[in-house]
Amino acid sequence: VQLQASGGGLVQAGGSLRLSCAASGRTFSTYGMGWFRQAPRKEREFVAAISRSGDTTYYTNSVKGRFTISRDNAKNTVYLQMNSLKPEDTAVYYCAAAGGDNYYYLGNYNSWGQGAQVTVSP
Repeated sequence: VQLQASGGGLVQAGGSLRLSCAASGRTFSTYGMGWFRQAPRKEREFVAAISRSGDTTYYTNSVKGRFTISRDNAKNTVYLQMNSLKPEDTAVYYCAAAGGDNYYYLGNYNSWGQGAQVTVSP
């Protein structure tokens, strides 16, 4: 599956952004999907994931209550709604398709989008 992320940008602290990730192909609904992020000089880290059907979601603690992952299998798209953004959320955000059910583990993902820059100013 090929992935294309969009929706990044510059926002002030406390603001909101929504990332989208469009997938090609007819098999989108067979993949769990995740969002990761990578800040300068830091390792890529898990942000959120959603099961194939969309009925189960997973979040890292630092974004719980602020970020919401969702998917529309009819549109082959996964979303990440980001509210109450903080400067520490600044990073390049990547969507990815999972090869299995260990959604927190970076190595479980075998297809990656190109990344979307999110910059949060103080």
